Amino acid sequence: MATIRANCPDCGDVDLTTRDVQVHVCATTNQGSYSFRCPGCRLAVAKLAEEQIVDLLISNGVRLSVWQLPAEMNEPKGGRAICYDDLLEFHFALKREGWLDEMLAGFDMGGRL
Repeated sequence: MATIRANCPDCGDVDLTTRDVQVHVCATTNQGSYSFRCPGCRLAVAKLAEEQIVDLLISNGVRLSVWQLPAEMNEPKGGRAICYDDLLEFHFALKREGWLDEMLAGFDMGGRL
């Protein structure tokens, strides 16, 4: 089993096995990364990785996880962006009795406010 040297932001360089590391590739963008839990401090660490690093890790037996961006990312966006005041208003609305019915009453049949 190969030994992989990686860098933990708290502990510095650490030695890992192929079982300790996982490679992640986004099928939509072809962006690669790898993650591991530091054996010293147990911090979960994730780092971007160029294609050569991804290929090297996979060829040495590191598990590969392929994922895609959600389709919602490509949907057209409309309306104004939410602001701090909107979040604050929503926060206080959640504390009121019957908040869900109040929110649902504001939607039309098309699911829009």
